[in-house]
Amino acid sequence: MRFHALARPGLHLESHKMSNANGVADELADRLIAARRARVRLSRMEADALGRSLDEAGSYAVQARVCEAFGPARAFKTGRKSASAPVICAPILDGALRPSGSVFRSSEFASCGIELEIGFRIELPLPPFDAPDFEAAVRASVTAVPVIEVVDGRIEGFETMSDLLKLADNQINAGLVWAEPITAEDPDLAEPEVDLRLNGVSVVSGRQRVPGGDAFSVFLAFANVIGEHCGGLQPGQIVTTGSLTGLIYVQPGTHVEGQIRGLGKVETRYD
Repeated sequence: MRFHALARPGLHLESHKMSNANGVADELADRLIAARRARVRLSRMEADALGRSLDEAGSYAVQARVCEAFGPARAFKTGRKSASAPVICAPILDGALRPSGSVFRSSEFASCGIELEIGFRIELPLPPFDAPDFEAAVRASVTAVPVIEVVDGRIEGFETMSDLLKLADNQINAGLVWAEPITAEDPDLAEPEVDLRLNGVSVVSGRQRVPGGDAFSVFLAFANVIGEHCGGLQPGQIVTTGSLTGLIYVQPGTHVEGQIRGLGKVETRYD
């Protein structure tokens, strides 16, 4: 399996500990925790009012507080808009990481968006980023897997809210389904051939670019900045790398099948 090199990027996410202006992050975290517990959505008006005083570090502080209440983090969502852009990240919390074939129900969340992605399962503890032969050691420590991310938000009208509010609400992730990979073929991690089917009908097919460039480079950038945020990276976790299909909302009763050439098939159902 081929991977590509990456120059070391910058800032670590632990900087969120230094930013919580006027207690805004704590207040937003409290509201999101209450919304999750009650299985209701936080008022968009309330969220927008708090979001006006929120910065990126504050968004990560909210994530950390919510993870303390509902964690541990079983996976992480990451990605970037281009190969030169910084990565963003969010934890995928306890109970939300499920094997291929699992069902998500409308009683768990009111809407369901899906995205087909390349993920990396961590098999062994990762070395420090400044360790000799870091990239080679990481290659031996992770496995590329096909994943379907499930998307839903805890705030009303989450589709149109600010980027910082989306980031605070765990980048609006609701779940992640993964499958064991097919190892007979070397996958293309930059522009793989994919096929996404809803109830047997293909809706996205052909070669699709990883938004942030090579998927393994996205993972390496993430590994450099995550630090101890939400518990840091641990064996058994899976890290996503960006949507290959765009975000598609589905209705209850939809069977979702995703295929990534060289990695194989992953499927789930929303009932």
